[in-house]
Amino acid sequence: MKAPLLLLTFVLLLILNTSCSNTEKETATETGTTDTLLAAGRQPQLAVDPKGNTRVVYGLEDKIYCATSKDNGQTFSEPVLVGQLKGLYLGMSMGPQIASSANYSVVTAIDKQGNIHSYRLDHKTDKWVKAAGVNDVPGVAAEGLMSIASDEQDNFYAVWLDVRKNKQNKIVFASTTGSANAWSENKVVYESPDSTVCECCKPSIAVEGKQVILMFRNWIDGSRDFYLTKSSDNGQQFSQPQKLGTGTWKLEGCPMDGGGILLDSKNGIHTAWQREGTIFYAQPGQQEMQIGKGRNCRISGKTNPVIAWKNGSDLKLKFLNADTETVVGKGSYIETAEMPDNKTLCVWEDENKIRFRKI
Repeated sequence: MKAPLLLLTFVLLLILNTSCSNTEKETATETGTTDTLLAAGRQPQLAVDPKGNTRVVYGLEDKIYCATSKDNGQTFSEPVLVGQLKGLYLGMSMGPQIASSANYSVVTAIDKQGNIHSYRLDHKTDKWVKAAGVNDVPGVAAEGLMSIASDEQDNFYAVWLDVRKNKQNKIVFASTTGSANAWSENKVVYESPDSTVCECCKPSIAVEGKQVILMFRNWIDGSRDFYLTKSSDNGQQFSQPQKLGTGTWKLEGCPMDGGGILLDSKNGIHTAWQREGTIFYAQPGQQEMQIGKGRNCRISGKTNPVIAWKNGSDLKLKFLNADTETVVGKGSYIETAEMPDNKTLCVWEDENKIRFRKI
């Protein structure tokens, strides 16, 4: 009699657990935001490979996880462990980064010693493995802020804040092939003439073919404005950085707020960033355009660019070809990506949980 009783108890517990999980997801929907709980975690990042497979990577304590969608971001697989990293940086736009090419995905993560670690996923085997370290001088990524990108030829590119040589932050770049067995010699792309670039703002990167575009917040003559530098040879040489927009922001402290950059389907460059609590959109050499009030903005979408940002507890989104804003949900650190069905997938952090929604 004991065995049937134990089996009945197990089945009841399984039903109860499933019911609780579904209730949490349904409750999120009933708030009117129509978002879905992905998992417990922080600092989500998105990557879409050329086949349309979408991956979300995020951190939870000292572990890095990845969940995958094969249906245009409608549903995601159970998260799998990418790796465990003692002292993993999380919060304030720090956290694991991801990029996907045709055959590989690469995740980078920074520990509190200032070292950048990388992990590789072979899409054929669907197995994550530890790969090579990125920084060639120990402990130089002390701010924990970086971005990565890839092309369709299995080349991966990274940019980060780096304090090598003089303990002042500068813009440093490296690249690797899909195997990620070794990263290139690190290249110092830019050093501010006023000793440091803005020390707590995440740099951004966009790649298309041989074009590599870097964007970062500078610090010159007391102004903390965004600058852009371009390479047309896979990052071998970069242009002299040019300031974005016509306004300036005189500020003694760091705003702790990066921006976003993309290359559209015609290789046009689009940027979004914050100045004095206002979100701006700009293309190089043109006057900036005000989008809304807030911070922590991102831009995505090769065919229909969209800007997302945080305003109070609201996460907002606005397509460049639209007049109105959409409130996506509540939380912080929203990231977006254009899906193969031309809709936009949004993921964000909300009280140590990862949520997502399609627009």
